[in-house]
Amino acid sequence: MALPKLTLDQKKKALQKAQDMRSRRKSVRERLKKGNLSLSEVLDSRNDEVMGKMRVAYLLASLPRIGKTTARKIMDEIGIDEARRVQGLGKRQKEALLERLASRG
Repeated sequence: MALPKLTLDQKKKALQKAQDMRSRRKSVRERLKKGNLSLSEVLDSRNDEVMGKMRVAYLLASLPRIGKTTARKIMDEIGIDEARRVQGLGKRQKEALLERLASRG
């Protein structure tokens, strides 16, 4: 399937939107690191385009004291694919994440 031909103006708008999404994701990650935003708040905001489309591994690695390796381990234990996005998590997966991370203290 061929990619659609975009006009210069459409390309600029798409690039601007992508840049805006990256900066908003960065803001969410910083708020998580500082503790100004909780994991449960992110998991509950499925209608938010920025949080909903964030990969779960990326989200978990943004939490204090959790890096990429620990995030991958937690996801393996719960059975969440590494490519899964927040909006694609099921109710049980969300509950398992919250329970698992609450036990970390």
